[in-house]
Amino acid sequence: MNQKLVITKFEKKIWTALFQDGEIVDLYCASASDVENDFALGNIYVGKVKNIVNNINAAFIEINDGVECYYSIPENPTPFFTHKIGKKPLCVGDELLVQISKEATKTKVATVSSNLNFTGKYAVLTTGDTRVGVSSKIAKGNRESLIQTATPYASDEYGFIIRTNAKDANVTTIETELKHLISEYRAITSVAKTRVCYSCLKHSEKQYLTKLRDIYQNGLMEILVEDEEIYNEVRAFLSKEQPEDLAYLTWYTDKQLPLHKLYKIEKHISDALKEVVWLKSGAYLVIQPTEALTVIDVNTGKCISKKKDETATLKINIEAAIEAAKQIRLRNLSGIIIIDFINLANETHMQELLEILRCELRKDPITTTLVDLTKLQLVEITRKKVRKPLHEAIRE
Repeated sequence: MNQKLVITKFEKKIWTALFQDGEIVDLYCASASDVENDFALGNIYVGKVKNIVNNINAAFIEINDGVECYYSIPENPTPFFTHKIGKKPLCVGDELLVQISKEATKTKVATVSSNLNFTGKYAVLTTGDTRVGVSSKIAKGNRESLIQTATPYASDEYGFIIRTNAKDANVTTIETELKHLISEYRAITSVAKTRVCYSCLKHSEKQYLTKLRDIYQNGLMEILVEDEEIYNEVRAFLSKEQPEDLAYLTWYTDKQLPLHKLYKIEKHISDALKEVVWLKSGAYLVIQPTEALTVIDVNTGKCISKKKDETATLKINIEAAIEAAKQIRLRNLSGIIIIDFINLANETHMQELLEILRCELRKDPITTTLVDLTKLQLVEITRKKVRKPLHEAIRE
C-alpha cells in the first residue's frame, strides 16, 4: 500500500487528504481563519458542574462562561476534582478536569469526559481504564509482546491502549513515547489544583497535525504541503513528535499548478457531498444523512444483469459494500448507519456479503462496527462520533 498525505489551503479552508494507491480515502477540512478552535476535540479544561439531570443520569459541565457540555455520570466513575463542594459523588459547583471527547454539532453541545486521553503515535494513555489494551488491527502474535512492553508503565491511575502503528515500531521507540505520555499526564494533574475554573490546561494540536499522528504509517511515502506557514508548522511538529517521519515531508512550491488542482481536491469534495454515488456495474448508492441516522440505499440502476440472478445480485451488493465502507470513512459519517442492500434469498450469499463488509469496515481507523442484520435485511452499523461529518464541517 502506497500512502500520500496532501495538505493544502484554498477557499478559506485547510484541507487534509489521504491517498492510498492513488485513491482518496480520507478528507478533512478546517477553517483557515480559525484553525485554533477554543473548544477543540481533545482540549482539557478545569470545568464546573452547572447542572445535574438525574433522569438521564448526566450533568452539564461549564468549560467557559456560558459554554456548557454534556457529561455522562456512569461513564465517568473516577473524576479528578480540583475543588469539591459536597460529599455526594458529583455536586453542582464541583470543579474537575474534563476533556472534550466529541465535538459540538449543529443540534448538540460538545461532550466532555473525566476519562482523560493523552495520544501519541504508538500509544494512548487513558485515565478511565487502567488496563493495557492493544489495537484489534494488530495480529494476535504481536499483541502479547506489546502488552509486556507497556504493562510495567501502567499504574492504578492510568493504563494504555497500544495503537496500530506500534506493530512495526521497536521497543525502545514505544517505551520512549510511553514515558513522554506519563510525563504529560503528571504535568497537567500536578498543576490542575492551582488553576482557576475554566482554565484550558491542554490545547489539542491543529487538525492537520493530529492527522500526521493518527494515520496508519504502513506504506507512508510522502507528506506534501503547499502553504509555507503550514509547512513550517508540520516540520516543527514532526521534529518534536515524530522525527522518523521528517524524511517524508516535502514542500510543494509549483505556483503554476496549485496542489489542490494537481490532486483534484475540489472534485473529490464535490463527489463526497453528492447524494448519489455510481458504481462501475451501473448500480448506484443513495446516501442520505438525517438527524437520527444515515441511510445508504443500494439500487440496481443501469445494471443490465437479470434481476432474478442471485449470483449477479450478490456481485452488485459486494461492489456496493466496498464503496459504502469507503464513503462512510471519506464523508466521516458516524452514529447509526443503515445499509439497504438488494435482497438476497440465499443465506450463504448474505453471510458472504456481511463478511466482506466487515473486512472493509476494519480498514477505517475510527471504530466502526457491523452490529446486526434485521429481518428486513437492513444492515446496522455504528461508527464512533468524533468530529463533525464532512457535510457539516465544510459549511463552517
